[in-house]
Amino acid sequence: MTTFIIGISCYYHDSAAALILNGEIVSAAQEERFSRKKHDSNFPAEAIKFCLQDSKITLSQVSHIAFYDKPFIKFERLLETYLTYAPRGIKSFLKAMPIWIREKLFLKRVLKVELSKLSGISRRSLPPLLFAEHHQSHAASAFFASPFHSSAVLCADGVGEWATTTLWRGGGNELVPLYEINFPHSLGLLYSAFTYYTGFRVNSGEYKLMGLAPYGEAVYKSVIYEHLIDVKSDGSFMLDMSYFDYPTGLRMTSNKFHELFGGPPRKPESGITQREMNLASSIQQVIEETLLKIAKTLRDKSGESNLCLAGGVALNSVANGVLEKSGIFENIWVQPASGDAGGAVGSALAVWYQHLKNPRIETPAKPSVRIPDSMKGSYLGPSFDNQTIRDFLERIGADYQQYEFEQLTSHGAELISQGNVIGWFQGRMEFGPRALGNRSIIGDARNRDMQSKMNLKIKYRESFRPFAPSVLFEKSSEWFDLSAPSPYMLTVTSVNPEHCISMDEEQSGCTGIDKINVVRSTIPAVTHVDYSARVQTVHKETNSLYWELLNKFEKLTGCPVIINTSFNVRGEPIVCTPEDAYRCFKRSEMDYLVLGNCIIDRSKQNFSDSDQSWEVEYPLD
Repeated sequence: MTTFIIGISCYYHDSAAALILNGEIVSAAQEERFSRKKHDSNFPAEAIKFCLQDSKITLSQVSHIAFYDKPFIKFERLLETYLTYAPRGIKSFLKAMPIWIREKLFLKRVLKVELSKLSGISRRSLPPLLFAEHHQSHAASAFFASPFHSSAVLCADGVGEWATTTLWRGGGNELVPLYEINFPHSLGLLYSAFTYYTGFRVNSGEYKLMGLAPYGEAVYKSVIYEHLIDVKSDGSFMLDMSYFDYPTGLRMTSNKFHELFGGPPRKPESGITQREMNLASSIQQVIEETLLKIAKTLRDKSGESNLCLAGGVALNSVANGVLEKSGIFENIWVQPASGDAGGAVGSALAVWYQHLKNPRIETPAKPSVRIPDSMKGSYLGPSFDNQTIRDFLERIGADYQQYEFEQLTSHGAELISQGNVIGWFQGRMEFGPRALGNRSIIGDARNRDMQSKMNLKIKYRESFRPFAPSVLFEKSSEWFDLSAPSPYMLTVTSVNPEHCISMDEEQSGCTGIDKINVVRSTIPAVTHVDYSARVQTVHKETNSLYWELLNKFEKLTGCPVIINTSFNVRGEPIVCTPEDAYRCFKRSEMDYLVLGNCIIDRSKQNFSDSDQSWEVEYPLD
């Protein structure tokens, strides 16, 4: 029997849809990639259309539709919170209630209206619509997609319905909750409070805070422990809510918080000072130390040697690296779409395993992937065949050259070695926040000027932001201190000492952003100021073309490492279609664009002023 289940996440941020077939994840995508609105929270109509089209089915052939959280419980939390803090928060209450009364409180009806509009099926004839709890969706996305038949599971984020941190034990087709910490006490919201205070956007600037941390010293750590968070030996914690405004206000932090750290929040886009760097370093260490305590408790409570992670906090790759190095668990697997988008996958898997009680599907081992999973490298989005790409290039009058597989990777490797920046567009789009070699901007990690060039002239973002290395899996342990594969770029680890360059006395005296100018390794463009790197191991089984590009680059240069950053510019989602890729190429300063088997040289293009002629419907490969 063929059973299709659609999973949906939306109406908060990072809306997405996923489709599973008899428990197998076959497609998944975020709505932002189609709408071109970053962190789009709207109903994921285009993502659902893609999932259905990808499997050549209609919604009538779907057995169940799963939603990633339970709105009634979330509404209960909102009301109880406002009552607890009344009369504080009246402005926030008046702003939130009309939306809830008009839409979110009747979410089942709203979803059915949207699904009916999308499919042409009457609301009464739609497949059954089921609701998983928010952290259940996170836990299911982590455990059921992982390579483990049994595992401990840790989910941590801002907040779901009530839960902010949950501990689980997974075995076979079951997930058993062990312990939870509830709102308003939240590691995710604590980290977001510092994101807000240091002048970055909440729910998207947390990566910047993490990247800023190595430039500072943890001078505020004791202040945070003394005033903001009380962490017990078992990892349980409570926040002093007098320092925060997020439960009912329109800000993350209160005036008392501002007084504690000596002034108001940094204005966005203003200069970053040593204070912001020290704050970033301090809160990063607090999060790491708290997670270590939680992990030790979870190991004791669950008796498991494997750990799965999900929730927004699981995207803190520095903390993930600390967890791995601690040895508390023998193996750690992180869901590559750990944020709310991954809830679409998790809710569908929860229906398949927990609601329908189907036996667990075992993932077959792959020769070069020590702990395989069922996320298929996270290559779950749309793809476009070479003919479709060539038709597009002909239509816009682009100058391009076609290459066969061997010549494409050889010429690509040569262009990288010459210091060129390349937009690399291949195969199925990645699901989750990371570009993993199919929608990537790539360059030479050995080039000391490449980080600043790509940050300022390609990505148009802050100069301190680090870039990640892609490395051949087979050579990864020769370059990085890795104990396990890192295919999803979710672990920060150290560059091996033999590739590091010691600093002289003058360089050691550098402080703040000036640290970025010191060359620290033979791959300086991907080595952060603390000699760390957020590594992606590239596997031939999941991405043969990207693997071969790196293989050719190593044969040419002796180095199996290149820069990999997402194919987008600041403020825009990662590109989805050839049109998106060409537009991004046109508006940035990339040297070459590789679309499928076509290479486009920037110097040979006659860019038109209008993009309107590009607005076309693309067939999906």
